Amino acid sequence: MKYTFIAILCLSAAVTARSQQLQTSSFYDMQGVLHNPSTAGVYADNFIGASYRTQWSGISGNPKTATVFGSFDFPKQKMGLGAYGYNDRTGPTSRTGLQVAIAKHIPMADGGKLSFGIETRFQQFSINQSKLAQTLGDDPVLAGSDNQFKFDAGLGVSYTGKKLQIGASVSQMVQSKLNFYSGNLSRTEEARLYRHYYGHAAYKWDVDGATTITPNVLFIYLPNAPMEFQAGVRVEHNNLLWWGLGVRARQNLMLSAGVHATKNLSLGYGYDFYNAPLSLFDGGSNAHEVIIRYRFTK
Repeated sequence: MKYTFIAILCLSAAVTARSQQLQTSSFYDMQGVLHNPSTAGVYADNFIGASYRTQWSGISGNPKTATVFGSFDFPKQKMGLGAYGYNDRTGPTSRTGLQVAIAKHIPMADGGKLSFGIETRFQQFSINQSKLAQTLGDDPVLAGSDNQFKFDAGLGVSYTGKKLQIGASVSQMVQSKLNFYSGNLSRTEEARLYRHYYGHAAYKWDVDGATTITPNVLFIYLPNAPMEFQAGVRVEHNNLLWWGLGVRARQNLMLSAGVHATKNLSLGYGYDFYNAPLSLFDGGSNAHEVIIRYRFTK
């Protein structure tokens, strides 16, 4: 029975559009094109990095997500290139994918950039049928393929100035089908990749020349699902230390801290306190995330 709870969460997400199919992060604003392809290369400093996130640590088969990412600016061409690869595992299900984004930058009179971006996404979805067999028995989904390779696409727009960034995007526009079932029963729902709509904004406030405060917000919407809302603030001191506080509506409180170990290398750690839906499970209502990022200065 140890995979029953995880299996219900994962398979219901694939069959109905009632939860997110794409991962998010407490450090989404540090990971380039994670939610908006138009942000590729909008900053003068190119960077690469990696993050690892584990949730609901007190439950066997809990979600684990590893991500590598990068963003690069090509000022002569007024273009940016970004990408991230990921492996997302939850109990008997997993997703492995690569997203590549290209953005066109339009310089504005105020020194900012108006940017339009497109992305292409390749994903492999897998079900470990042996882990589900004892729980689901002869369920028809176990008679089908245990792997699905899918293509999808998205687009976005954003404005990035010296202090303000604001943008909107949509992912999984194609809504490719996921047909793990191979039977002749009538189905009321069809598994597919559902569109994700994002809206985000951040403002960098220079307090006294040594301290900056950056509030940020993120909205995530899927049809037939509640709007997801994430807001936070990050405080940085002397380009050396930073800490952050955030909240996800109806879900959890987020704490984070980090250090710029060198002029180019940054390290961060985030801890989430869940109050729903897993606060009923002893030792399961938390998440940990670590990030490392290397900046290429000009």
